[in-house]
Amino acid sequence: MQNLTKREIVQEIYQNNEGCRRGDILQNDVKDIVQRVLDIISNSLSKGRNVELRNFGVLEVQVRKPRVGRNPTKPDRDVVIPKRAIVKFKAGKELKAALKNLDLGKVEQSKASRARK
Repeated sequence: MQNLTKREIVQEIYQNNEGCRRGDILQNDVKDIVQRVLDIISNSLSKGRNVELRNFGVLEVQVRKPRVGRNPTKPDRDVVIPKRAIVKFKAGKELKAALKNLDLGKVEQSKASRARK
């Protein structure tokens, strides 16, 4: 199973633009819209706002506390990892339900094949 790319999202929207005649929407227009949506989400997250997408999930900005880590090549030295913001994803109810039907064997095989590369 391969990762879904932005290009594939654009192509899927372009090919399945129901209610529109072929040629009403250009593929570049779809690409611009998808990019604008991603930019809006990125800008909102970078300002500390959570992004809630109904029936999909929530992208939450959380703050990680500072902590002490170790460099594996120099374990005798402590490294201070500063406080920082991270983004966590919480799946929505419908996505969680869809994941219950996922073939876990295929996901594990996919991860194993990517790790070998």
